[in-house]
Amino acid sequence: MITKPDKNSVRRKRHLRVRKNLSGTAERPRLNVYRSNKHIYAQLIDDVNGVTVASASTVDNGFDAGSTGNIEAAEKVGELIATRATENGFKNVVFDRGGYLYHGRVKALAEAARRAGLEF
Repeated sequence: MITKPDKNSVRRKRHLRVRKNLSGTAERPRLNVYRSNKHIYAQLIDDVNGVTVASASTVDNGFDAGSTGNIEAAEKVGELIATRATENGFKNVVFDRGGYLYHGRVKALAEAARRAGLEF
């Protein structure tokens, strides 16, 4: 009996395939997105030096939202990562959707980050 792979393993495989050609630098870090059922996380990563420059998520202490697994929370995380990026002197980033479809919470985070000043 042949079993189908689960969604998360397919997503990880897709993410690795995309990451072959996508890399963040010190001038233009990679904006990585990870989402779970309850939370969403965003990181700015310099892949050349192997350093996380900035991060934001719904589990941060300063995050104040009633629900953490919806589009409104993703928009707040997008605004938060954009402000932290500009504080560190970054305006241009490479967007890494983490193998997820550009839809829903991932799209909301990306568009909120663009509105807050990041350029992809």
